[in-house]
Amino acid sequence: MDLLHNLALGFATAATPLSLVLCLAGVFLGTAVGVLPGIGPLAAIAMLLPITFHLPPAAALVMLAGVYYGNEYGGSIASILLNIPGSPSSSITCLDGYPLARAGRAGVALFMTAIASFCGALVGITIMALASPALARFALLFGPAEYFTIMLLGLVSAAVVSGSGPVRGAMMVLLGVLLGTVGLDMTSGETRFTAGILELRDGINLGVVAMGLFGVSEVMTAIRETAPAGLAGRFRLKDMLPTRAEAKRSTAPALCGSLVGAILGTLPGTGQVVSSFMAYALEKKISPNREHFGKGAIEGVVVPEAANNAAAQSSFIPTLTLGIPGSPTMALMLGAMMIHGITPGPRIIEEHPDLFWGLVVSFLIGNVFLLVLNIPLIGLWVRLLRIPPSVLYPAAIVIICIGAYGIDTSLFDVWTALAFGLIGYGLRLYRFEPAPLLIGFVLGPMMEEYFRRTMLLSRGDALVLLERPGSALLLAAAFLLFVAALVPAARWRAVIRRQTDGRTA
Repeated sequence: MDLLHNLALGFATAATPLSLVLCLAGVFLGTAVGVLPGIGPLAAIAMLLPITFHLPPAAALVMLAGVYYGNEYGGSIASILLNIPGSPSSSITCLDGYPLARAGRAGVALFMTAIASFCGALVGITIMALASPALARFALLFGPAEYFTIMLLGLVSAAVVSGSGPVRGAMMVLLGVLLGTVGLDMTSGETRFTAGILELRDGINLGVVAMGLFGVSEVMTAIRETAPAGLAGRFRLKDMLPTRAEAKRSTAPALCGSLVGAILGTLPGTGQVVSSFMAYALEKKISPNREHFGKGAIEGVVVPEAANNAAAQSSFIPTLTLGIPGSPTMALMLGAMMIHGITPGPRIIEEHPDLFWGLVVSFLIGNVFLLVLNIPLIGLWVRLLRIPPSVLYPAAIVIICIGAYGIDTSLFDVWTALAFGLIGYGLRLYRFEPAPLLIGFVLGPMMEEYFRRTMLLSRGDALVLLERPGSALLLAAAFLLFVAALVPAARWRAVIRRQTDGRTA
């Protein structure tokens, strides 16, 4: 009865004409921002923040939140059609979404992405409504040691997911961690690995790295190969619908991704990127069709999109109930609340129930808006594939350069994106998958920070990682996951060695 009463209060707040209009505007803008690589929800929310000063707090936060989770819908569009991640969490979607598009099934990939995203959002919203206090208390139990080990588990998952094998994947993860250390050391204030370049004092921008590795390198690779396959003729509704077998295979991955994303999204510092990689790694290990992953498996599109959208919703739990932002975008949302005189924390549900439950209900309304908006527009997005390569590829490079320049209005970022494009192209030539590099780049600096905190609290005793049950369990999981990934490769090499020895004898 209390839940029904709270939801009724939320509908009274979120269903006002002003809130509905702002929710629609927010999710539409978020989708557009996701389609355009390099901008991201952080820049969009920052630009909209001054406008919210003149709006009621609940309506303002409804719009800003719509931009945030709407970006997760839009981020998959560029990933599937052009292999350019619209957001970092959509990077893993490129692995199977782009091969589907090249096979002429972009409509199916986008349709299943929209459905999976909606399912993931529903799970995240449900958990937020039912278990916010309990999950917030659980997240509060995590110390620096647990955060370090869960990020280590995320890096191992990224290595295992790599289509080039766990060893090469681990090499890419380590390279990403190394690149993440470029810039100022937050503890000592010393610069590291900048080669005297002033623009690198603040580190390398994540958006620049993603656009170069996945965008520029893909254009270079596509020029060498045949033109991408498009959809011939008129685009119809049935071109979007998956086969019955694909729909059946997608049900369990959608649920798996939703649960993984909803749980990890509640942990500050993990968010959509870790959730999508972890869910993909888990599904790849347990799926009977694991050999098709990375080659256009529908499950490889469904599971990360369900995970990152579930995480986008549940990431509001620590921000609202603990006042702990799990990402820069959540930090900006927290700042917006404080500007309006609302202090996030354990008492926010009691002191501002209309705001909290209004946001919960607005998430549901906003995701319905996104579903209604995105499915009719699939035909428009798929028509991008019929643009001639002589127009499409230069346009993609121009979009990437504009996005890179727009991050910090710096030409250095443009040249950096092009440089990472050359690096990504070289990696592809030698069959190294660049996706693990990106997750290593994201998690590396955070791992370093939490490891240093752990060492400070334990006075340099690394055994604390084994003494704390949570971190010990996560370390064991990371070790077993990597060993399990190496065993099949070792067995295969042993078989080949025995056959070779037999022929020699």
